[in-house]
Amino acid sequence: MHSLALAFRVPSLKLIALLAGLCAGAVLPRAAHAEALLLVEADTGKVLQAENATYPWYPASVTKLMTAYVTLKAVKDGRISLDTLLTVSPIAAAQSPSKMGFRSGTQLTVDNALKMMLVKSANDMAVVLAEGVGGSIDGFSAQMNETAQRLGMTQTSYVNPNGLPADGQITSARDLAILARAIIRDLPEYEYFVHIPSIRFGKRVTQNFNRLIGRYPGADGFKTGFICASGFNLVASATRDGKRLIAVVLGAPSSQARALKAAQLLERGFSANQLTWLRPALGTVDNLAPIDAAPPNLRDEMCGPKRKRPASDESEEDNVASATGESPMSFFSAGLQAPTLRPVDMLAAAPAPSEPIVVYTGPKKTGAELIAAVAVEAQKQTPKPRGKKTLAAKKPDGAADPKEGKSADGRVSLTIDPKAAAKPAHPAKPVHAKPDTTAKPPAATPAATAAKPAAKDKPKAAAKPSPKANTSDAKPADPKT
Repeated sequence: MHSLALAFRVPSLKLIALLAGLCAGAVLPRAAHAEALLLVEADTGKVLQAENATYPWYPASVTKLMTAYVTLKAVKDGRISLDTLLTVSPIAAAQSPSKMGFRSGTQLTVDNALKMMLVKSANDMAVVLAEGVGGSIDGFSAQMNETAQRLGMTQTSYVNPNGLPADGQITSARDLAILARAIIRDLPEYEYFVHIPSIRFGKRVTQNFNRLIGRYPGADGFKTGFICASGFNLVASATRDGKRLIAVVLGAPSSQARALKAAQLLERGFSANQLTWLRPALGTVDNLAPIDAAPPNLRDEMCGPKRKRPASDESEEDNVASATGESPMSFFSAGLQAPTLRPVDMLAAAPAPSEPIVVYTGPKKTGAELIAAVAVEAQKQTPKPRGKKTLAAKKPDGAADPKEGKSADGRVSLTIDPKAAAKPAHPAKPVHAKPDTTAKPPAATPAATAAKPAAKDKPKAAAKPSPKANTSDAKPADPKT
């Protein structure tokens, strides 16, 4: 009896070990794609899931979260205000896309620059903020690094404020989760900046690149990023029933995949988990042990000859066949309960309707002044109507009637060459002659017989110009149609 119990017990222990390993993300190696995943509780920092969470990684535009943190701390400390006017420098204007594209010398408020940077991921606005707060890119980068060390982001170093490719610009999923928690904890009054659904500049409306905003229930942050070397990155958060979770996805193969991975992580965290006793204690995000390694470079995989990608942050809409569903084991470890609506379905839906936040250049504006500024910018963005060339403008005397669109002989004409139209008399005769000739069979009266000599004489006189008349009608029709 004892041996029988032992026989059943040993496989059970192996199963438990396997499930625990899968939950921790430490048993099965990543075979096809380099990726880092992390899920933590926002208030406690408790790690719920971790996979490659302490591998160094290129941050791309999630760098802008630190740019926003340092800027908003300066606002909170009273060193600047949201209404402070900043100027676009030649260095800012020269940044690679994604960007607003303002000319050097353009002025705008800190408030508008932050919104443009965090929603559109504008690289030029990140430099405008850096130069306005830190005096220069280098000066601001030093503040970013000092802040990172103070927060315990021991694997992070910054070289620029926007995440464009640069040697030494490195972070990790662990450090990004620490930064996200700091934004929630230290800047609650300014947290709305990280979950604005869309902005309007003049007539142009830009949706937040974070696809969870407006689609995933409770989504309320933070930022996306992409460069060829990093893959598609996302720091996301959502709140349900007073519980807020932070998900970090680094190195996803597409913008759709990174959103789906984050939604799946969040969904598992919110689901009622009946198998928590199988999960090993992973501790808090601050206590995750950093790994001393070089960050993976995904350039060939992301931007190789077979995959055309933008030079910097944010890609076009991507279709991804991989990572469109959860594995059976992941579903099992999530607590044997499927969500009422799958994450893939949530992200496929249109975002919830919302009014875009208006952004603009120049000093702070409200009321009628703001409305006028938006109207002026919208007028600038309206393309100038191109002058349409009408038939009447080209037609000389004797050409087609511009109202009826018919030629002098009564035929419908779409286009007419002015040179050909200058000879109205000759092409008309053979056209009238042809109907007379074709009318010969039904005509059996003496009058019709008497008219035959006249009908025969006319074609002979007009036979030579007839081809020219047909040619003159055909030539202008081909290129213009």
